[in-house]
Amino acid sequence: MVEQSDRAPLLDWEEIPPAESTQAVPPPPGKEDAPAGKSSPPDGPAPTGTAPGTGWSSSNNTTTATTTTTSSSPMRGPSVTAVVPSGDAFPARARVEHPGPGLAVPDPRGLDRTFPGFSVRHQWEEKDQIVAVFVVTFDTRSGNMIEWCLPHDVNLDGVEFKSMASGSHRIANDFIYFRKGCYFGLACFANMPVESELERGARMKSVGILSPSYTLLYRYMHFLENQVRHQLQCPGQYSPLEAFYEDKKAVLPPAGNGLVTACPTWSVTTINRCMHPEMKITHPAGCMSQFIRFFGEQIMVLWKFALLRKRILIFSPPPVGVVCYRVYCCCSLANVSLPGIGVSVPELRPFFYINIADITALETELSYVACTTEKIFEEKKDLYDVYIDNQNVKTHRDSLQPLLRLNGADKEKYRKLSEQRQMLLYSQEVDGDCTSNEEDLFILFFMELNNRIFQTLSEVAGSADPTLTAEHVRAMGLDPQGDRSFLVDLLEVYGIDAMLVIDNPCCP
Repeated sequence: MVEQSDRAPLLDWEEIPPAESTQAVPPPPGKEDAPAGKSSPPDGPAPTGTAPGTGWSSSNNTTTATTTTTSSSPMRGPSVTAVVPSGDAFPARARVEHPGPGLAVPDPRGLDRTFPGFSVRHQWEEKDQIVAVFVVTFDTRSGNMIEWCLPHDVNLDGVEFKSMASGSHRIANDFIYFRKGCYFGLACFANMPVESELERGARMKSVGILSPSYTLLYRYMHFLENQVRHQLQCPGQYSPLEAFYEDKKAVLPPAGNGLVTACPTWSVTTINRCMHPEMKITHPAGCMSQFIRFFGEQIMVLWKFALLRKRILIFSPPPVGVVCYRVYCCCSLANVSLPGIGVSVPELRPFFYINIADITALETELSYVACTTEKIFEEKKDLYDVYIDNQNVKTHRDSLQPLLRLNGADKEKYRKLSEQRQMLLYSQEVDGDCTSNEEDLFILFFMELNNRIFQTLSEVAGSADPTLTAEHVRAMGLDPQGDRSFLVDLLEVYGIDAMLVIDNPCCP
């Protein structure tokens, strides 16, 4: 269940798991209220800690040492664009070059983002790259339709269904992240009662934008929500949207009618708290902690499926905004920062919200994480490996059934994660420590776990006797018996030349 205020949903949200209720913390006012004018960074450091709110999390730095680690992301590309807010906290900018295929250069201030097809900037700064703005409406005779857009010749086929999720007529407002080809989109939806027989008592619209990356979309959440309300109250008045597009439109390199042919990608690296006290990242404060508290120990099951690059589909009725966060969080579980790891495996691609119009695209995907409000997807088992309905994680593939069962090592890892979280909360409350937050803790917990596993596997594969023993498996934090099938799949998926010789007591 999701509590929503009358503010921009991304700037004020909280997810409440069953049998638990918490009060959302009101965030400060948003900065993107005006359609025109260059966007500006926050006035100061964003709050951190466990409370949800304040837009996309300001990632305070964690317990890492004084060097960053090169990240081998599940989504790779040949160039790097770093996203860093300008301000007094960052007196200098630097240029980053890409070292080679499959590796992303870490941003010395935190999380870097990789976008193939875009040239590297000579300085670190945020660039507006809005390639389209549009208004979608629901017509009682024609259904979802694009009412207006800029530029007028942009291809928006299917966006009318992506930006107004199936079942949205039952809710008052929502926000949706989605993919349109190689672009990412964000749309804000609102439903307003009207005294009109023609509109059957309700007027529904979405106002959205497209960008080559989703890392900056959060900046326009509040503006989009204001504009969808404006469109409901004053239909046909597009001048604020026109001014917004003229101010924010991207200048893209030519590639076949100005479209980008390579899909944007992203990566995550460790964070150096000694070099930068604040860093904006691409999830809202509380996103990862709410995700893990919602799934509990089941997070360890999702972690294994993500690391194995399975096709993961999350079902939920509207509102779908918080479910889009779960897509992001699932992808974050598979981060590995060891160079060269994952070069040959399929990319774990965040599709965010999908509907039946995306079936053809999904048929060719080897690995993805997506969410939907359409129950019909559950019947299309050839499109996914793992299906998540609320907190119920299931798979129809016999070979993956053993991964659904939690073993002792899984519970121990979750216990350690919970202990680290409690220690962090204690230090924040007693010592006033604001240099770390839960988001850093969770991301780094799984990254270090993944690094340890692949470091051990690489060392064994490169040794004179490439044999994995029970001692090796325990050193990786895994269960020699309970994780046997997981390890077998991991070796196969990543093409690691090692032999697992642990006896299976279930076999004669």
